[in-house]
Formats: sequence, C-alpha cells, structure tokens
Amino acid sequence: MGEFFIDYETGRVATLKQLAAAGLAEGEDERPERPWHRIQGPGDASTMWYAVLRKHDRGIFMGALCIRHGDRLASMNERGWEEIPVPEIGP
Repeated sequence: MGEFFIDYETGRVATLKQLAAAGLAEGEDERPERPWHRIQGPGDASTMWYAVLRKHDRGIFMGALCIRHGDRLASMNERGWEEIPVPEIGP
C-alpha cells in the first residue's frame, strides 16, 4: 500500500498514492500539505500486515501503524486507539 497520512483535523486516513490521485499531493514523491501528517512506519506498509489506527487527543487526531499479529494492537485498543477499516482509507 505504501505511506499512510492522517488529516489531523478530521481523522481521515489515506495513502500517499491516494492523496496524489486526488490532487492533494504534488505527486507520489511529494508530501501533502497540512493538515495531512505522515503516520510513522515503513514506507511499504500493507494493511494485510499492519492495522492503521487513530486516536483523538487534545483536539487533534494522531495516527499509528501497528503489526496485526501481536499484543501491541490489543494494548492500543484498550488505550483508546481505533482501528480504521480498510474501505474507509482514502481522502
């Protein structure tokens, strides 16, 4: 899938490729402008292996990638992180 970005104002999540196709990034090599913020993780992350998570805190949305098959995902869910369903990923 690639690099994931979160709109820290609305909580929407999209890949760089999706943002470029929507005209929100100059191209697949350029980062989109605010309010889109890159979610830290590998540049070739796949939703098959990683869960894409968001959390609303102090007036903004934060994003995270978490390996699906591990204890950390359950721990993050307990701390208020929400997994974003794959069909909802896109600008």
